[in-house]
Amino acid sequence: MSQNLTGYSASINKKIKAEQIEQIIKAIISGKYSWACVLVLQFSGYNPIDYIPYRTYIRLLKTNCLLGNAQENQPNVKKVDRFDVKSKWVRF
Repeated sequence: MSQNLTGYSASINKKIKAEQIEQIIKAIISGKYSWACVLVLQFSGYNPIDYIPYRTYIRLLKTNCLLGNAQENQPNVKKVDRFDVKSKWVRF
């Protein structure tokens, strides 16, 4: 089994910069895993639309590029810890 990897080797040589790695890590820490995947693809020299459906890609761009700047300008809000709520079933 052999594969034709002619176009593949050109993309491998592109290195991701430290600032770009920080953006990817911020996305992962904030739970935006799909956006982190988009960033990895973009920074590696790939076109995300080749790997992600168009509508999903546009939604991610809108959410993270357009709304991301507005969220950065807002003051930090203290996060509330999660707690478990167990429901009790009552039999009649």
